[in-house]
Amino acid sequence: MTYTVKEIFYTLQGEGAQTGRAAVFCRFSGCNLWSGREEDRSRAVCQFCDTDFVGIGPDGGRFGSATELAEAIDRCWLGRGGDAANVGARSTNPSADGAGHKYVVCTGGEPLLQLDEDLIDALHQRGFEVAVETNGTKPAPASLDWVCVSPKAGAPFVQSSGNELKLVYPQENALPEKFAQLNFDHFFLQPMDGPETALNTGRAIEYCLAHPKWRLSIQTHKLVGLR
Repeated sequence: MTYTVKEIFYTLQGEGAQTGRAAVFCRFSGCNLWSGREEDRSRAVCQFCDTDFVGIGPDGGRFGSATELAEAIDRCWLGRGGDAANVGARSTNPSADGAGHKYVVCTGGEPLLQLDEDLIDALHQRGFEVAVETNGTKPAPASLDWVCVSPKAGAPFVQSSGNELKLVYPQENALPEKFAQLNFDHFFLQPMDGPETALNTGRAIEYCLAHPKWRLSIQTHKLVGLR
């Protein structure tokens, strides 16, 4: 299988239960809910996406095998390869302890259009814990170590279990109570970014206070200037 990747970079996870954790992000190109082109946004299932997942960036590429992509991801761990300029100073002494806590977040777009068992196995062989951030429209491979699902209103929803459910809030037709009884370890509300971020944050705080099962997720990477 050929994998098309927008970008691979080393940073800290900015959202949800793994906030603050060092990670390589592998952003796959393409999505099944929006083309990524602004002229198509009004017709998209998801109209609030704030991520560029179109094509191939300078630190992405097309990879002809799972091994090739896993090696590219491995080179980025601890900032040893790829573009980590937005992270700060790179580590020049990759310790055994650091190598033992490798973590990769497969994201997009929609990563489960491409992420498969071959790639997960190749990453496991290199010592990575493998996470996915998915919209829940495709079933997640069983061998994943961490599954984060972010449902989108109007989209089919098949991945009804995982480690965390991270709901962008508010979405008129994706209310939290629709998902609260699903089989997830953590439930997060993440304020929808955009011109009403402050208002949406206040709404999310109010909901979490009234429904303590839900926790607030803030995009901390944006606050501190991380990629």
